[in-house]
Amino acid sequence: MNYTSNKSLERATLIVTSFAAFVTPFIGSATNIALPAIGIEFSANAVMLSWVATSFLLSAAVFLAPFGRLADIVGRKKIFNLGLIIFTVASFFCAFSPNITILIFWRIIQGIGGALIFGTAMAIVTSVFPREKRGKALGIVVASVYAGLTLGPFIGGFLTKNWGWEGIFLFTVPLGLISIVLSFIFFKEEWADAKGEKFDWKGSIIYGIAIISLMYGFSKLPDLSGVIFTLSGILGIIGFVYFEKRQEFPVINIQLFQNNRVFAFSNYAALINYSATFAIGFLLSLYLQYIKGLDPQEAGQILVIQPLLMAIFSPITGKLSDRIDAGKVASIGMAIISIGLLLIGFIGANTSIWFIIPILVLFGIGYALFSSPNSNAIMSSVEKKYYGIASGTVGTMRLIGQMSSMGIAMMIFSIFMGKTEINPSNYTEFIHSIRTVFFIFAVLCFIGIFFSLARGKSK
Repeated sequence: MNYTSNKSLERATLIVTSFAAFVTPFIGSATNIALPAIGIEFSANAVMLSWVATSFLLSAAVFLAPFGRLADIVGRKKIFNLGLIIFTVASFFCAFSPNITILIFWRIIQGIGGALIFGTAMAIVTSVFPREKRGKALGIVVASVYAGLTLGPFIGGFLTKNWGWEGIFLFTVPLGLISIVLSFIFFKEEWADAKGEKFDWKGSIIYGIAIISLMYGFSKLPDLSGVIFTLSGILGIIGFVYFEKRQEFPVINIQLFQNNRVFAFSNYAALINYSATFAIGFLLSLYLQYIKGLDPQEAGQILVIQPLLMAIFSPITGKLSDRIDAGKVASIGMAIISIGLLLIGFIGANTSIWFIIPILVLFGIGYALFSSPNSNAIMSSVEKKYYGIASGTVGTMRLIGQMSSMGIAMMIFSIFMGKTEINPSNYTEFIHSIRTVFFIFAVLCFIGIFFSLARGKSK
């Protein structure tokens, strides 16, 4: 392939993957803004509302690593396109859910589509771009993710205020259709660097059951059933690791974690970072609407600050990680986020909006410094045949971290508030809950700095 066609393929790849990368986080952040409206319509408590967000993450986490591996074998373009189709169809049916149970069901299907997209997008970008351009390209894709997160609260708040929460899902349908059209137009070749190898069905099933048990159990803590499911999930993961070590073609290559220090510790850092940050938007959305009395549109205009800064700075930090050690850049980002979490842990009923806004700025800059360089370190630490597995692993760490983040929030809500709806009679308990969660997150993120530094040089 000549230089011109290489350049054309690189541009096309960025257009398609960036658009797809925009759609999935958009629906997540927009849905967070709509949760109070969904709660009112379906008379749902805080724990049930959190499942509207968590169900998507859970199904995506279960299927992401297996689909990343399957994409290496059968072709990343095929899996990517299938994901776009499933995601778009599920978005349509979410809008017509008659109750919260049906809504959660379609969010699960939406998560499966998201897993197909997450598990292949970064692998496709890594397949197309040479190492010296990879950080910048991944930074642009990550910026698209943050653009989705940025516009989600803003557009989601506007749609919820004027057309109800259903408008968010209907708005997503044409975005998904555009992504499908772009993919079929621009992707002319297939990437399947592990073609001919076997797919590990047994390992995938063990992995899925373990993740479901762990995350469901985590959401039920501190109840006895929560302890039983959580321990079962931990034992399942231990069993999965033992099983995978004996497989010729494992769904997750455990050797990468044992023999590749950069890959292992970059993934651990990602897991801790997402565990300490994902529920921030969920908690602040509830806080701004219930405690500060803002409508969904006004809350969205404030929450837009953090992902907007992520979108602006991610291509810059990604390019920076092509030139200097990605691990150091990511560690600085983690430290900045830790400071922000410690500060916001002092939030109260009378806290000024002007106290929250600078902290959102800190989060935005810190997260941009962490995410693109960390992704670059992971994807650049493996050989070509493992791009799908690496992409799936990155996404899995993100999703398990996001679920853990929501799980911590759900557990604290259960301890302080039980399973009651949020109302003025329990606002004091609600504030105690979110302050506790933020302090737990601050400690987690501080620990994550050392995991990020422990990877050593990533180049």
